[in-house]
Amino acid sequence: MKHFVLGTAGHVDHGKTALIKALTGVDTDRLKEEKERGITIELGFASLTLPSGQTVGIVDVPGHEKFIKNMVSGAAGIDLVMLVIAADEGIMPQTKEHLHICSLLGITCGLVALTKIDMVEADWLELVKSEIAEFLRGSFLEDAPVIPVSAIKQEGLSDLIDAIDATVRKITEKTDDGIFRLPVDRVFTMKGFGTVVTGTLVSGCIKVGEEIQILPGKMTSRIRGIQVHNQPVEEAWSGQRTAINLQGAEKSSINRGDVLTRPQTVWPSQRLDVLVEYLAANSKTLKKRALVRLHTGTSEVIARIVLLTQDELLPGEKAYAQLVLVNKTVVVAGEHFVLRSYSPVTTIGGGQIIDPQPVKHKRQNEKVISELEQLQNGALPERISVIMERTGFAGINLHGLAFRLGISTRKIKEVLENLFSRQKAILLDGEDTSVISEYFYHQLEELITRNIEAYHEKNPLQEGISKEELKAALGRPISTKLFNMALRSLGKNKTIVSDKDNVRLTAHQIQMTGNLDSIHLTIAAIYQKAGLTPPALPDVIAGFKDQQSQAQSIIKLMIKNGELIKINEDLCFDGKSLEQLRKDYKALLIKDGQATPGSFKGLTNLSRKYIIPLMEYFDMNKLTVRVEDHRILREKI
Repeated sequence: MKHFVLGTAGHVDHGKTALIKALTGVDTDRLKEEKERGITIELGFASLTLPSGQTVGIVDVPGHEKFIKNMVSGAAGIDLVMLVIAADEGIMPQTKEHLHICSLLGITCGLVALTKIDMVEADWLELVKSEIAEFLRGSFLEDAPVIPVSAIKQEGLSDLIDAIDATVRKITEKTDDGIFRLPVDRVFTMKGFGTVVTGTLVSGCIKVGEEIQILPGKMTSRIRGIQVHNQPVEEAWSGQRTAINLQGAEKSSINRGDVLTRPQTVWPSQRLDVLVEYLAANSKTLKKRALVRLHTGTSEVIARIVLLTQDELLPGEKAYAQLVLVNKTVVVAGEHFVLRSYSPVTTIGGGQIIDPQPVKHKRQNEKVISELEQLQNGALPERISVIMERTGFAGINLHGLAFRLGISTRKIKEVLENLFSRQKAILLDGEDTSVISEYFYHQLEELITRNIEAYHEKNPLQEGISKEELKAALGRPISTKLFNMALRSLGKNKTIVSDKDNVRLTAHQIQMTGNLDSIHLTIAAIYQKAGLTPPALPDVIAGFKDQQSQAQSIIKLMIKNGELIKINEDLCFDGKSLEQLRKDYKALLIKDGQATPGSFKGLTNLSRKYIIPLMEYFDMNKLTVRVEDHRILREKI
């Protein structure tokens, strides 16, 4: 069965609370101050079972202008409104303001209860009806039924209930984005149960035992129990007035305006991209950096409105804007909001969230406006592409897309499959469906290629750059998974070659030209001339004075290609000289069966400075093996 919430609206003392009591038997004024003053201050709640069997939750809101903030909190999440107008007073200031608020919050269905008919004559009643018809012309209640009632004399109540039932049957159930959210409108403690929060479950569903997060404070808790219409249930659904008993959560740490969500599905926002509507009833323009009061869900946050296309907004106009918030709030793309002026406090407009986590925009930027238009009016593939590009190299997962688009993960997943097949999106992680736009993926490949190319130019004698150094050189926070994926892709299309921890361009070849070739020839001559008595490696490098780094790089390259053989930190030998020694040494070992330092000296006429390192080298090189104080051929073992 569908679940709906009916909210009251109307001026103070027009009989909203008395009417709900007459309909349901519940007095929604529960505070002592409300009883004493005879006006509603806080939100009140009841439920009504209709003739069709449908049960609707009822939210009774304050009508006094001082408590409009509470009224907006109650209006969040309602499906239809019952605008209450007293026959003895007719249209009043909060009648108008409440209707504006309901319209701004996207409410499109409702009816009018014309109360206190026992206090006026018949001809006056007809006059008020005409006034109401004129007032509602052009609004979403233009064709709504107007039902005369008297809560005191119990007149017209059955007609009102029938009208509510008929209206509910006409409601098209809201599209559910599937992201569980319950904006908190009340928090209290119950003896034996602990902390309880109430609110209208605006989207998704939740079960007893599930872990939840309370944002924007990021506190986590577990659901101990759920009630809907004062009855315990195992699960609550979108559209239901819900009370949730939280395990281990302190009442003092939760406030009206907080939102219950599942972990890692919604994130607090401090900057919002919005489409704002400035009410035609306003008497002055809205400036480009005006302070406003932002009402979303059950929260109120001070914000500065930055108009993106103009310097001011005229009454009746709409425009794209950014709201920069003093404190974080919790919204999802597509949600409606209300704006009230900072001072004096009146309702001035509202609109719809386009992106709940944008970056700061430059004003008068055509690309930004184009993105906002696509996010507002584009098809889902276009909207997904815009958000992917907005997240850049960081990419975004499935829950992040749902949050920033206000669309169920199921629908997004269907579209992503198509984007993958057309290579318009790249899948980074199948576990949480992390994705990156095709544009930024190819940008990363180009960035990697350019950085390797720059490294080759700067270090012509190095075969490649280490992956770690390359990743750091990109100058952006690229995830290791994305970085490695791009390297594999570039390797697959033969752009680069990966050799263990090093990377080089496929076309890269080490070339020693000009001055580098001269250094190379000099080093080669030094070692060829020295034969088996080369100078110490540090001395060779030191001999090049201002070219020591080049000399060091060339020696590394000569060692790599076998021109030089390094046997320890101090000694390198000419490769051909060492190869000839190996042959002579092997012949000695075959002839004598073994070799000692003495016989090695007789073979080479070298000093101990060279004999011991060379014999140890041939041990390491697996020509010989040491047995006590002599060596034998390893192949003889």
